[in-house]
Amino acid sequence: MNKLPPAKRAAILTMLCEGASMRSVSRMADVSINTVSKLLVDAGEACMAHHDETVRGVNAKRVQCDEIWSFCYAKAKNVATAKAAPEEAGDVWTWTALDADSKLIISYLISGRDAGYAAAFMDDVADRLANRVQLTTDGHKAYLTAVEGAFGADVGYAMLVKVYGDAPDGAKGRYSPADCTVTHKIRIERRPDAKHVSTSYVERQNLTMRMHMRRFTRLTNGFSKKGLPHAHMVALYTCWYNFVRIHKTLRCTPAMAAGVTDRLWSMEDVVALLDAREAPPAKRGPYKPRQAKAVSSSTSLIGGPILTAGRG
Repeated sequence: MNKLPPAKRAAILTMLCEGASMRSVSRMADVSINTVSKLLVDAGEACMAHHDETVRGVNAKRVQCDEIWSFCYAKAKNVATAKAAPEEAGDVWTWTALDADSKLIISYLISGRDAGYAAAFMDDVADRLANRVQLTTDGHKAYLTAVEGAFGADVGYAMLVKVYGDAPDGAKGRYSPADCTVTHKIRIERRPDAKHVSTSYVERQNLTMRMHMRRFTRLTNGFSKKGLPHAHMVALYTCWYNFVRIHKTLRCTPAMAAGVTDRLWSMEDVVALLDAREAPPAKRGPYKPRQAKAVSSSTSLIGGPILTAGRG
């Protein structure tokens, strides 16, 4: 069976989680771009299943939620004029719920930003918690009904609404964040502790996502071209962030701080998740020679279809 050694697969996944692009990983590891793409798919699916199974019953006290923007294939304003844009092209939002104490990513969702997705996200957050928490979100209005539907009155909930000024004149025409001029802490449910009404930790984690996933880097051509590879990369990153990466302040991984695991993981453990999901190789059938097909002289190989496997 043609398979890379575990150490090399772990190195490839580590490079992907350290902000390297697919093609740079292909060059550094001396493997095909299709090999990197296939490994990312397998790792993403394994990490999704592992997160869903293990990150449950989390004993958290304070949870912060936020959304981070990126896009697939083209920005929403350019999709109408984009050539051969897939159905998932446009803005993509990653919703994240973070335990403020252990820094554990409790739940994440890659989707749009409307009320339906907010409800699905909050339902999943509530399902993974073991006790009542204090919850803080930004001022996105979709959270209001979503939190009510998922938690009811069994949550201390507040919104942190930030008011921004105008973008600097010298930054017109490209991304440049405006300065936050004032913040408002708005109590929504029960009596949350005002000194802990904050989204600072989850916003700092958003920066970590942008720094460690090439697809989230602004003003580059490393963005996702397809939707599924984008989701697979987020799943791999989340597993790496929770179980493998040592948090400098905690001096352990978030999963260890939250009690989800009792040991430090390595990327080889993530590779082991892939191997555990693979079915044993089936017995090969008898060899049947293929019939050669004639190529028409009128077929243009230069103008034929371009293979896009592994470019997502």
